[in-house]
Amino acid sequence: MSGYCPHSPGDVAAMLGRIGVDAIEDLFAHVPAGLRARAAIDLPAGMSEPELRQHAEGLAARNAAGAAVFLGAGAYPHWRPAVVDQILLRSEFATAYTPYQPEVSQGTLQAVFEFQTFVALVLGLDVANASMYDGASATAEAVLMARRLLPGRRTVWLARALHPHYRATVATYVRGLGDVELRDIPTATDGRTDLAALGSALREDALCVVVGQPNVFGVLEDVAATAAAVHRVGGLAITVTTEPLALALVRSPGACGADIAVAEGQSFGLPVSYGGPGVGLFATHERYVRAMPGRVVGETTDVNGRRGYVLTLATREQHIRRERATSNICTNQGLCALAVTVYLSLLGRRGLRRLAATNFEAAHAVAARLEAAGVMRPFAAPFFNEFVVQAPAAAAAWETLARQGLVAGYPLGRWFPELDGNLLVCVTETQSAEQIDRLVGALAAPARPARSVRR
Repeated sequence: MSGYCPHSPGDVAAMLGRIGVDAIEDLFAHVPAGLRARAAIDLPAGMSEPELRQHAEGLAARNAAGAAVFLGAGAYPHWRPAVVDQILLRSEFATAYTPYQPEVSQGTLQAVFEFQTFVALVLGLDVANASMYDGASATAEAVLMARRLLPGRRTVWLARALHPHYRATVATYVRGLGDVELRDIPTATDGRTDLAALGSALREDALCVVVGQPNVFGVLEDVAATAAAVHRVGGLAITVTTEPLALALVRSPGACGADIAVAEGQSFGLPVSYGGPGVGLFATHERYVRAMPGRVVGETTDVNGRRGYVLTLATREQHIRRERATSNICTNQGLCALAVTVYLSLLGRRGLRRLAATNFEAAHAVAARLEAAGVMRPFAAPFFNEFVVQAPAAAAAWETLARQGLVAGYPLGRWFPELDGNLLVCVTETQSAEQIDRLVGALAAPARPARSVRR
């Protein structure tokens, strides 16, 4: 205990005496003994600094060097300029948390303000918050926001082509709400959400429709038609983007009629890092701002006319009465949001569009090579830098290929049983020509005939 806390045994005894118990274990006596026995943590003995360094280097050496990775499925590898991390290392950012005192938090507040500006521009809506944990929680928060805006409605329509992890997060958030029902929108044969089925199913109780853009198959949805369909019955349109780089090429969700647009910002300056951390992007119309979760940083002037930044809107439970709070998210993902801001500042509008075009062209070139080799795409709808291919042999050998240093996309049968034998392949600016050759060779390899078994 003393290795992590500055309290001496005498300090601990004094505190326990003040509380009125004899030992620390007494504080947990109300927890059933069976649970306490299972909660024991068997930690190894401590290491010296040289031993710890050697251990960490040994673990790092187990990572596959030079692996060819074509895995996206919600987290996307992109080149990150070195200056992004260098800015994050600055102590005024690394040590800052929440700008409760604006007069001494101007740098942090300005960075958040710039982040919001970028988010609003990318998503094509009036106002953005700062910020959400990740894209999945932002999606769930968008559904709760829709419920605040339309309290008399109860049906949430989730596209089945929405990322399964996002769908699961929404289900977790609304599980305790008796007035919300989740319903699926099927996927059409081209890989897009089935708008005909949606149109015939929508009723006046529709709260919102949630679709991915692009969806989990990398396919670009018809957001304008989706929004028009739900607007006809008075509901709200919510878009979810796991790969926001796509929005540098396609029309923004706001321009297509989305009422709330959310995204995962990981592609903008954050490493994949085994799946996290991410940062949620969240934007909506100005008329809905008071129902939006999180908080908003605004720009103003002081009594001397100097520009300054303040928390314009803070609707979390630590700022207002708990029952009036719009969210219980208690951080703005400050460093992650800063990484997004620095990254987008460096690329700018034209650079981001060029990068998006590079990803689009590279992915379509790989898809064309695979098609020429007999590896077909089951979905004909347009895609960005991620697409599905029918490769039963490679999907069956996925683990083996991964151990050999080739991560050949994601086996979709794990999420969608009907797509067993299909792989979700992601191509970005990070893959080399040699790695692409390896992928094409592995996916185009014919399946080996099964060996006969003597009876």
